[in-house]
Amino acid sequence: MKRDIRIGSHVSTRGGFLAAARHAADIGGSCFQYFPKNPRSLHIKQPDIRDAQACAAFCREHDLQSIAHTPYPSNMAVGQSRGDEHYRLTVQSLVNDLVIAEACGSLGIVVHFGHLKSEDVLAGYQNVIRCLNDVLAGWRGSAKLLIENQAGDHGSMGMTLEECVKVRQLAEHPEHIGFCLDTCHLYAAGGWNPARTDELLAKGQELGYWDHLVAVHLNDSKYGAGSRKDRHARIGQGMIGEEGLRSLVLSAELAGKMFVLESEKGEDGTHREDIAEVLSWSDSKGE
Repeated sequence: MKRDIRIGSHVSTRGGFLAAARHAADIGGSCFQYFPKNPRSLHIKQPDIRDAQACAAFCREHDLQSIAHTPYPSNMAVGQSRGDEHYRLTVQSLVNDLVIAEACGSLGIVVHFGHLKSEDVLAGYQNVIRCLNDVLAGWRGSAKLLIENQAGDHGSMGMTLEECVKVRQLAEHPEHIGFCLDTCHLYAAGGWNPARTDELLAKGQELGYWDHLVAVHLNDSKYGAGSRKDRHARIGQGMIGEEGLRSLVLSAELAGKMFVLESEKGEDGTHREDIAEVLSWSDSKGE
């Protein structure tokens, strides 16, 4: 059974959004991820709307899909613990990312679940929900906020599918919230045994997680299961292994989802080789 796989990688926007889309297509991808602005800062960016619209048009013409990844300082769990100004900037930055993603025709913006260094664990979850509510209160676009599961290297929050599902359920605008599953994070968190992928698929089905999954960060892991170390490896060159990743990609539950590589590049400086490798799985027998 041949399975169409929508695979791509994270690409640079140094030359603009249209250039990023062109590069994604040039290396054989049918999807891509990009940073909507400086990944190290929450400062608001006024995008080149014509460039963003040209990106969206190119993607429609070439059947490309995309997602944006919010800047690394985005941390929904800290709430106002760093002051009102920092919280307002976090909310404004996420709204800014949604606006840019919408202009580029992207399906959503990926944001890490977040972590709070506090003994009051409940406060961290309440902060995540409040942040989701404030970001999405006036949002009317089609781009979604995509919650990404975490490896546990900064704390225990956001390591499970259950947590992602629960905060979405408790948020005021769940229709604007989806998920981005990182395979390395889930494996490092101890939430996935690649030899028993059927158990993960069944859990996701029971939770209703797959129904709201938009994208997958398809990363192997440099460290073992339960290590809680967020260190990505190239396809088949880590502890998860090619067979484990393939079993997930070819599952019926993830059919039609977008898969994005966030690992090291090949010798040619691109993800072309790994994209071709994943595409070769399409001739394998799916579930």
